[in-house]
Amino acid sequence: MNYLLNNGYGKQRGVSYHGRVLSSLISSYNHFMNNLFNIKGCFVAIGLTLLGIQFSAAQTKPILKAYPAPQSIPQNTDFTVKVRQPGQPWQDLPEYTVMVDCVKGLGHSVEKASMVYFDFSGEVEVSVRFNKGAISTSRIRPLSYNIPHTVSGRTITFKLEKPANLSVEVNGDLFHNLHLFANPVETFVPDSTDKNVVFFGPGLHEIPGGNLRVLSGKTVYVAGGAVLKGQILIDKVENVKVLGRGMIDHSIKGAIRIANSKNVEIEGLFGTQCFTGGSENVTIRNFKCMSYYKWGDGMNVISSNNVLIDGVFNRNSDDCTTVYGTRLGFTGGCKNVTMRNSTLWADVAHPILVGTHGNTPKPEVLEDLSYINIDILDHKEQQVDYQGCLSLNAGDSNLIRNVRFENIRIEDFREGQLVNIRVFFNAKYCTSPGRGIEHVLFKNVSYNGTKAKPSIILGYDEQRKVSNIVFEDLRINGALFSDDMPDKPAWFKTSDMAGMFVGDHVEGVVFRRTGK
Repeated sequence: MNYLLNNGYGKQRGVSYHGRVLSSLISSYNHFMNNLFNIKGCFVAIGLTLLGIQFSAAQTKPILKAYPAPQSIPQNTDFTVKVRQPGQPWQDLPEYTVMVDCVKGLGHSVEKASMVYFDFSGEVEVSVRFNKGAISTSRIRPLSYNIPHTVSGRTITFKLEKPANLSVEVNGDLFHNLHLFANPVETFVPDSTDKNVVFFGPGLHEIPGGNLRVLSGKTVYVAGGAVLKGQILIDKVENVKVLGRGMIDHSIKGAIRIANSKNVEIEGLFGTQCFTGGSENVTIRNFKCMSYYKWGDGMNVISSNNVLIDGVFNRNSDDCTTVYGTRLGFTGGCKNVTMRNSTLWADVAHPILVGTHGNTPKPEVLEDLSYINIDILDHKEQQVDYQGCLSLNAGDSNLIRNVRFENIRIEDFREGQLVNIRVFFNAKYCTSPGRGIEHVLFKNVSYNGTKAKPSIILGYDEQRKVSNIVFEDLRINGALFSDDMPDKPAWFKTSDMAGMFVGDHVEGVVFRRTGK
């Protein structure tokens, strides 16, 4: 039944006779199945066979889908990548060129890295041949995934049992690495003949004027193997979806822009940026976001409410994700913003930044923000007053409150701080100090590395404080930090032990543990 629905039967075509019949069939089928599965043993199998229901087996059968690249899109020859199901023939993957920002001294250099993608369920084997020379060292990140691999000559092989967004790195090279995006198999592909669907099949598509304006009620589908040359613009509309496995060409700055809209869903694509401003009820899933140019923020959220960012990969040439108040013509605070199950890589600036911009004449609140189950692969910021992997910087009279960081794994980054919590006035970016930061939980945050500079927690004055900051099960290089540490000298604060500077106008900083 799901297969029929997903292929155009019973779509929104009004209350047609066929729609009513199908709905009745589904209702009867569901009622029957609910009763059927109360029966045990062979009766279930017999019942399924009599019904002729075979889609359950089809759903569990392993699937591997690889997509050819348009002929006109140049390929990167640094790697040769193949995938296969166990025991099946290898399939070659196109190796796209993607650009990344490498900071060299005080300047920036755009470097060319590699990217491949495919969809699968079950298990796949991956072969990555390094074509530029011998392999001295290799790793697959995020390290927390613990993906074992073997090296034979110039070839790295490994297995995947679930979808993952990965970086395969050879000889410590972060800027000519392979980005490997192993997607889940699509559960829904819209009907290309549906009048409410804008369908881009495999191949290169040039968008006239450079912008594809999406109308209310429309679904844009960019199939695997498709490359779209143009920005997708979602502006002053509602009930919009942008789906698929294809790409928005890497030359397009600001690949997707969501502005002043409601009920928007983005899923599965690759592009430089995915911006949200002045909008409500936005969901962004499995978007691969890579930028390489100045001000290349990945996923700004500005003056928006009820935003979910789930399962994304961000490698950006500025902040990976931000939450701001009034800015760029959008007005108002932010409430209920969640990022989860994601990987962040900041070639420049912050992986996570909240609070810098707002409305000094009409102060705003940024609240109910959650960052859950996130791997941070890098942080590189040379401005000492602008650092922090997890950064809450209240400026422009903003009040930041009710923020949760949970299950955050931070790898050794190149330059910056672990945490930066400040009510501050930075004349480069703000017109006034913020009003305060309150009720922040850091739960199960870990850092493994040696390059982090001391973290900072700092208020502005007695009216603009930082208060009620809780670190629960904070681990740095495996050591657990809590206020009841048995080996802590009495004259030390726990923050001293954890490499954090807690300054003036701060109250209620607590380090606690739930385990050993």
